[in-house]
Amino acid sequence: MSRVAILGCGYVGLELGRQLADGHDVVGVRRSESGLQAIEDAGFEAVKADVTDGDSLAAVPDADWVVFAASSGGRGADVAREVYVEGLQTAIDHFWTREDAPERLVYTSSTGVYGDHNGAWVDEETPLDPQTGKTEVLAEAERVARERPTEYGGHGTVARYAGLYGPERYRLERYLEGPVTAGYLNMVHRADAAGSVRFLLEADHREEVVLMVDDEPVEKWGFADWLAEACGVAFPPKQTTEERLADPDLSETAKRRIRTSKRCSNDRLRGLGYDLAYPTFREGYRAAVETYDAG
Repeated sequence: MSRVAILGCGYVGLELGRQLADGHDVVGVRRSESGLQAIEDAGFEAVKADVTDGDSLAAVPDADWVVFAASSGGRGADVAREVYVEGLQTAIDHFWTREDAPERLVYTSSTGVYGDHNGAWVDEETPLDPQTGKTEVLAEAERVARERPTEYGGHGTVARYAGLYGPERYRLERYLEGPVTAGYLNMVHRADAAGSVRFLLEADHREEVVLMVDDEPVEKWGFADWLAEACGVAFPPKQTTEERLADPDLSETAKRRIRTSKRCSNDRLRGLGYDLAYPTFREGYRAAVETYDAG
């Protein structure tokens, strides 16, 4: 049995805690009372602390494994830096200077750090090219996660997530109502986003970076039509990237996101031996399709 601290125990962290609680001593860390209640409802211990406040982290018990899954709440690059870079540095310096320091850190990042590859395949060896202020911060945080624990004799792994979906995040209306903009979707179900981290920790795979994505990147138009057919509704309207970019109200950040297209490979994750519960969107969206009411 290992001791695990999940810092920023939100959408993925709650599922990871549920999975790890079967065999490990797990603590989830959140700042808000509602977040703490969600952890308790998930069936494991909750501790109130803030990754940007080193003193508050003293309330978190010693851990063998630390998972940093904190979120900036969708806010801008300045807040993202405070959480992902400065908060991560604070957490590492706090835990790894304890007498009983952790062995492992897993930091949850995003495939947004790749930027645009015009639909080409990317993997862990592909150079990063972040296109927004926030993804630049994520790339910097990845470097901190890989390098800073080694200064204390620890090890850091970056879990680079594709688009997360699952319960409460299927977002069916986005694709069923449209208009749907062209480009690739790279996705991973919440169960596998958590399960793959559990797998890396329990099997002691100490890769520096692992892409957490399912087997099949899918073109958005094709996915939307599959989803519409599965739900028994008409195919949604479509638009090209150029048509979407013609919107005069788009910010420059939004334009850079829209131009970003790539296909993410999970060859490394599969090669390590992880078996996905939801290998493609077809399995992953089955529950949402079965409960969809077309009205």
